[in-house]
Formats: sequence, structure tokens, C-alpha cells
Amino acid sequence: MNPTVEALRATFGNAIGRGLESCGDTIVYIAREALLDAMTWLRDAPQQGYDYLVDVTAVEYRDRERALELVYELRSLTRRADLRVKVELDPRGDLAVDSVTPLWAGANWLEREVYDMFGVAFRGHPDLRRILMWETYAEGFPLRKDFPLRGRFSRAEQVRQALAAHPEAHYSMEELSIAEAYEELPADMKERLRRGERGTVPEPE
Repeated sequence: MNPTVEALRATFGNAIGRGLESCGDTIVYIAREALLDAMTWLRDAPQQGYDYLVDVTAVEYRDRERALELVYELRSLTRRADLRVKVELDPRGDLAVDSVTPLWAGANWLEREVYDMFGVAFRGHPDLRRILMWETYAEGFPLRKDFPLRGRFSRAEQVRQALAAHPEAHYSMEELSIAEAYEELPADMKERLRRGERGTVPEPE
């Protein structure tokens, strides 16, 4: 077992639930109320140093008696160690946790995706709004188990709503300026981007 699990228990006591190893991965469950403190400790404690937030996602099971699991993938780049943190939420109750964006700026869009697809709210998030569906999308949360495969509205109504959404109205000026900058790129760079090629940023002369 990853020694981080026992170190978490020694520091946070009963707020740390079960820990287990699965297919080489270490998984530890943390109570919702202790999430932000525990994540801060995992990032900042000298012997932990989980300085990279790899992903934030969620899992809901068909069994409605099981909790919805919020999943955080952490990595310590210096120690080359990985840790999967899970928080259990009642799918019929309050789906809200503290945002970890103050710890890892990269959580911003990851938490927005979980909010958009699962309906989990992140307290303290600087800009919590949909990221894949348009802001006025009214059918619910597409990755929840109670979401119908074909949606709740007819295909014609879905198209009507999408066309009326005006998604550009929901982006910040910074996001719009990034999109507009594409038109200023050289033609050869646009073609490489279109083909999905990756390159390196040239060093300044």
C-alpha cells in the first residue's frame, strides 16, 4: 500500500476512508468536508508533493444505492508516484464539494466538465458554467444514469435550442481573443494544426 494512505489517516483521522490497491493504482477515499484540506496537504507536505493534478472526473453506477464518486488523479512529478482520490456523494442529495482550483489552476476546466456532465457543483470555483453544452441547455446532465439515451427533447427541439444558443455570448473576451488569433496564423501553421500535427515553440532570437 502506498504509504501516503497511512500518512493521511495519521493527519486527518476518520475523514480518511478505505484505501485499496487496484491494478497497480492506489485509491483512497476522503470525506467531502476534508477534501480541500487533504488535497492541500497532499500537494504541500514535503514527503508527499503531489504537485500535478492529472484529471478530475466522476463515476455514477447503475445501482442507485451506490454513491456517485468524484475522482481526482494526482501525481508527484519528483517522486514519480500516483494517487487516486475519491469522494463519495449521494446522487439523490447535495452534489457539491470545494473546488481545488485554488491549488491547481488546471482544475478550472476539469471541474467545469464534471459540473456540465454530472451536475456536481464546486464551491469557490472562479467561473462555474457549462463547458461542453450551452449555458441554457435544459435537458439535464448527459453522463448521469437517469439521462435518456436520446435526450429528453426531440431531435428537432435539440437542434432548435442549439441554433438559438449563441455560444459566443458565454465566452470571456480572453477566450474569444484566443479563437480570433487563429486567423492571424501563417497558412502553413494552420494546415499543420488542421492535420493535428504537434510542434515545438521556437526559441526567441
